[in-house]
Amino acid sequence: MRYEHLVQVNDPLQPLLTEVSREQLRRGLQRRAEQPVEFVLGLDGATIEARDDAPGGVRLARTLDFGSFRVRDRVTLDANGSFTEIEAGATHAAARLTIRIEEPVPGSLFLRFVYESDDAEAGDAVSRQLREQAYRAADIDTVWRIRDLAERGELG
Repeated sequence: MRYEHLVQVNDPLQPLLTEVSREQLRRGLQRRAEQPVEFVLGLDGATIEARDDAPGGVRLARTLDFGSFRVRDRVTLDANGSFTEIEAGATHAAARLTIRIEEPVPGSLFLRFVYESDDAEAGDAVSRQLREQAYRAADIDTVWRIRDLAERGELG
């Protein structure tokens, strides 16, 4: 399964919205990786098992606690976004999520979300459509959460 979409961060047609800088957006994605409970609905807790602050970015190994099950993943953050590899578990296939910062013109920021799963049984068309709608809604919420953090001065 593969699903990809864009979420606009800065909208010149909405001048009342505070513009988010590329650096604030990058810091917001890092906060999402380090404190995912603030961003992921239904996530009860998260533990960072290992952290590597490499010259080009940050790498995290995490365990995410969703109550009835746990997910182990690895997140790599760099100046252009993040890449998450989810380990296969008893109830889920291995998967990947790439979030890329795109700036087609200066100040015009977007996040590109790419979901990929090794799940050969991705479900019927209705199930797939519902999953894609849930991803899109969660990703829009992520952008609004980052925007809120930036407006409160928590992202520099």
